[in-house]
Amino acid sequence: MSWRVAVTSADGVGINQHFGHAEWFFIIDVERDGSSRVAERRGVTPWCRKDNHGDAEPGTSGIADSITDCIAVLTAKIGAPARQKLELAGLQVFEQPAEIEEAVKKLAAYYGKTNTPENNHP
Repeated sequence: MSWRVAVTSADGVGINQHFGHAEWFFIIDVERDGSSRVAERRGVTPWCRKDNHGDAEPGTSGIADSITDCIAVLTAKIGAPARQKLELAGLQVFEQPAEIEEAVKKLAAYYGKTNTPENNHP
């Protein structure tokens, strides 16, 4: 069983972007053993746009809707309003400024112990 996570990264190596500034997410498939692969780089409208601070589309889940196939978001930094919106959409949020490979291994170990994805997502 694999889990899909969205990662804010400028280079596909490190978790090095603030959630609100991300123009894309690296979508990573993580296996229970901690191995992973990049499934895609998915473009999004940044949360912190000049014309609309707070979400891509007022009154909707915006970015959360674009990553509904994921169970979690790994990001360098995220503000409280964005975190809350993602959590209300059923996504777990982890501030983890680290190398992607290292962070997804930790995430796999965490989910392996807690069985979280199976409890929260089909």
